[in-house]
Amino acid sequence: MKRAATWLFYLVGALAVGYLALYAYAAFTGRELAPGDPIHIFRRPDAPSYS
Repeated sequence: MKRAATWLFYLVGALAVGYLALYAYAAFTGRELAPGDPIHIFRRPDAPSYS
Protein backbone atom coordinates (compact mmCIF):
# COMPACT_ATOMS: atom_id res chain seq x y z
CA MET A 1 0.00 0.00 0.00
CA LYS A 2 2.86 2.32 0.80
CA ARG A 3 4.42 1.66 -2.62
CA ALA A 4 1.10 2.45 -4.39
CA ALA A 5 0.83 5.72 -2.48
CA THR A 6 4.37 6.61 -3.52
CA TRP A 7 3.60 5.98 -7.21
CA LEU A 8 0.36 7.98 -6.90
CA PHE A 9 2.34 10.86 -5.40
CA TYR A 10 4.81 10.70 -8.31
CA LEU A 11 1.96 10.60 -10.83
CA VAL A 12 0.25 13.66 -9.35
CA GLY A 13 3.59 15.48 -9.29
CA ALA A 14 4.27 14.60 -12.94
CA LEU A 15 0.82 15.88 -13.94
CA ALA A 16 1.44 19.12 -12.05
CA VAL A 17 4.81 19.61 -13.75
CA GLY A 18 3.23 18.91 -17.15
CA TYR A 19 0.50 21.46 -16.48
CA LEU A 20 3.05 24.06 -15.43
CA ALA A 21 5.11 23.36 -18.56
CA LEU A 22 2.02 23.85 -20.73
CA TYR A 23 1.20 27.08 -18.91
CA ALA A 24 4.77 28.35 -19.35
CA TYR A 25 4.64 27.47 -23.07
CA ALA A 26 1.40 29.39 -23.47
CA ALA A 27 2.74 32.36 -21.52
CA PHE A 28 6.00 32.62 -23.49
CA THR A 29 4.42 32.12 -26.92
CA GLY A 30 1.65 34.64 -26.27
CA ARG A 31 -1.18 32.16 -26.69
CA GLU A 32 -4.21 32.36 -24.47
CA LEU A 33 -5.45 29.24 -22.73
CA ALA A 34 -9.09 29.11 -21.71
CA PRO A 35 -10.99 26.16 -20.27
CA GLY A 36 -12.64 24.16 -23.02
CA ASP A 37 -10.41 25.44 -25.84
CA PRO A 38 -8.66 22.73 -27.81
CA ILE A 39 -4.88 22.71 -27.49
CA HIS A 40 -3.13 22.98 -30.88
CA ILE A 41 0.55 22.98 -30.02
CA PHE A 42 1.96 21.09 -33.01
CA ARG A 43 -0.48 22.22 -35.73
CA ARG A 44 0.39 25.05 -38.08
CA PRO A 45 -2.40 27.61 -38.57
CA ASP A 46 -2.18 27.31 -42.38
CA ALA A 47 -2.26 23.47 -42.39
CA PRO A 48 -5.09 21.91 -44.43
CA SER A 49 -8.04 20.40 -42.61
CA TYR A 50 -8.68 16.77 -43.52
CA SER A 51 -11.79 16.26 -41.42
